[in-house]
Amino acid sequence: MILFPAIDLKDGQCVRLKLGDLEQATVFNDDPGAQARAFQDQGFEWLHVVDLDGAFDGKSHNGAAVDAILAATSNPVELGGGIRNMAQIEAWLDKGVRRVTLGTVAVRDPDLVKAACKTHPGRIAVGIDAKGGKVAVEGWAETSELTTVDLAKRFEDAGVSAIIYTDIDRDGVLKGLNIPFTLELASAISIPVIASGGLASIDDVKRLLEPDCAILEGAISGRALYDGRLDPAEALALIKAARGD
Repeated sequence: MILFPAIDLKDGQCVRLKLGDLEQATVFNDDPGAQARAFQDQGFEWLHVVDLDGAFDGKSHNGAAVDAILAATSNPVELGGGIRNMAQIEAWLDKGVRRVTLGTVAVRDPDLVKAACKTHPGRIAVGIDAKGGKVAVEGWAETSELTTVDLAKRFEDAGVSAIIYTDIDRDGVLKGLNIPFTLELASAISIPVIASGGLASIDDVKRLLEPDCAILEGAISGRALYDGRLDPAEALALIKAARGD
């Protein structure tokens, strides 16, 4: 199980949203590079980055902040938010992003996702953000009629490296992960699933280490890390012990 610390970028700063609302953003660090380095120093092995401004209007706004993150950490970085075409995908991969996460375009243009997976095997993830069981797009501003499972199944044989599932109703409010539905999704597909939205405490990490969650690739943590509710050393020690490291 991999615990992915999250850096969400708005106006060049590290923020956390509440329930996906851009107007409810709390700034936690105005130096994304320093935050990336801090997560690496704490022992995290990956970094999950989202350009929130890009997610809402479909074009990159926080390129300089992402560049600073890439320069500051040797950890692999997965990046999403506002990436809508092959040129953008390849530009970020060329800059050193390990994995690009495609969300809105996975609904709007699934053929692009499949083409990207074929051209860049192992380096394309699909982000599925859902509200009330239905997939949301355009930075969570719009809800489609697609269900999470239906969308995930579209990419079953495409070579997608992971599905990042976010429960918007839990995001940023520390209610705990939606484990039952995340496991339902993971059981319905063969693509690895990463849980996101609501991770609140060490109890969530312990739950992720129970046998039924072994089918998950990992989980993303944001606000709980920033506000001190989740101690990185304790969480990572539990994960390493469970892996037998």
